[in-house]
Amino acid sequence: MSFAPEELAALGLSLRVSLWATVLSLPLAVAMAWLLARRDFAGKALLSALVHLPLVLPPVVTGYLLLLAFGRQGWLGGVLESVGIVLAFRWTGAALAAAIMGFPLMVRAIRLGFEAVDPRLEEAAATLGAPRAQVFWTVTLPLIAPAVLAGAVLGFAKAMGEFGATITFVANIPGETRTLPSAIYTYLQVPGGEAAALRLLLLSLVVAVGAVLASEVLARRMAKRIGR
Repeated sequence: MSFAPEELAALGLSLRVSLWATVLSLPLAVAMAWLLARRDFAGKALLSALVHLPLVLPPVVTGYLLLLAFGRQGWLGGVLESVGIVLAFRWTGAALAAAIMGFPLMVRAIRLGFEAVDPRLEEAAATLGAPRAQVFWTVTLPLIAPAVLAGAVLGFAKAMGEFGATITFVANIPGETRTLPSAIYTYLQVPGGEAAALRLLLLSLVVAVGAVLASEVLARRMAKRIGR
């Protein structure tokens, strides 16, 4: 199976967008998962609902909200543009949209990891005089590493497959914002483009199935590690 240059360009852009979306959102996902798993506070249910909102909102709505906020005329977009940062109709905006859509999946997977760790293990380390930060880095994080990796894999896969929010926020510009899903959509609108769409569709299936399998394997490893 051979791919045309345009198809490879869409694949390369999707990989770049997904990688940046995952790398930039992972630390925040870990912090949010820890907060939701280990702390009780007023408004916790509301915060959890807001975090998971992209899962239930139509992706087009999420994309439109991003356009309102980060577009050139948006209340944040204008400020960012004044310092040379433009997100709307750029690949960086596609990364932002992908990060937001994948964020709930990352938080959910990592939160399960935190909740599976016995707090007594952390308390034991703390009683030996270890600072909280050291306990987190040397005890908690190694225990939840499979969950973090599983969340990263799911977030990456979601970013690779993101379409609605992306095309609404950054459009479908060849070489700039045309990711794998956008390319499939484009080929399906062109007479004779079915073959190219099918090739990219199969590629998307491979990525999606691989991500789900990897997430399952990592989740099982986490369960075995916690169970020791």
